[in-house]
Amino acid sequence: MAATHNNEYRGYLRNAVHMEAGQHRFHPVQSSEPTYRPLLFGTLAVMGLLQVASSVAILLHLTGYLQEVDLSAAPRRPIEEVQTEPVLNALRDTRKNRRCKTPKESLPSAHLPIRRQQEYPKKVEPKAITIDWDEVYGYHHRMGYEKGKLLVMESGFYYVYAKTCFRYYNYALEDSTQTGTPPVDVSNTQLIQYVYHESIKQNSRAVLLIKTGSTMRWNDTSYNMYCAQQGRGVRLEEGDALFVNVSNAWMLDLEGEGTYFGAIKLGN
Repeated sequence: MAATHNNEYRGYLRNAVHMEAGQHRFHPVQSSEPTYRPLLFGTLAVMGLLQVASSVAILLHLTGYLQEVDLSAAPRRPIEEVQTEPVLNALRDTRKNRRCKTPKESLPSAHLPIRRQQEYPKKVEPKAITIDWDEVYGYHHRMGYEKGKLLVMESGFYYVYAKTCFRYYNYALEDSTQTGTPPVDVSNTQLIQYVYHESIKQNSRAVLLIKTGSTMRWNDTSYNMYCAQQGRGVRLEEGDALFVNVSNAWMLDLEGEGTYFGAIKLGN
């Protein structure tokens, strides 16, 4: 009996020791949990604030505010000036960039007024004559010009236009009475405008592109004027040429605002 009681007592002591050891191992875990949780939350909060700050800084840099606003000079200037200057500068820069990137400014184009220093015989004649144009008061960008012809330097689809004005003054009748030469009969005059296209694919043979005009019945004793204007789109190749012919060229109005010729590339 005594041995049995001793064994039970030793078992009770071992169980008590194990329970105390288990309690000692469990308590440090409980005491460390409140320490790590606030540290974890604090780290996440700091990282979130840094991310928001960096995003705001990048946004301000992209919109130009960090480059336009001088923070060191801000206290010496009115607050309204500091707030409005970046916006105005951004608007001015936007307009400037739009002007520089306008597509039409870099496209091949030409606009030529009639050359004033040219004379044609004063007689009614239906034969068409090629008009000579003025390079000094006109322009041709990425297009050539030679002896009344616009030269295509870049293939593409172009809009070609031409306008010719004809006029007849009554002073011609006065001049004829003084010189003894008979006046020119303008009572039945054909005023026709032709625009020709020389195609390099057809061995530079001139092909009529467009024409317009009218038969005018003018009065010798009054001021007479008539204008013919036309235009169309056409596919042109590098090496092609364009020119304008008119009948009765001696009646042409030599003002560049009324008689001109041009073309502009619209696309490929």
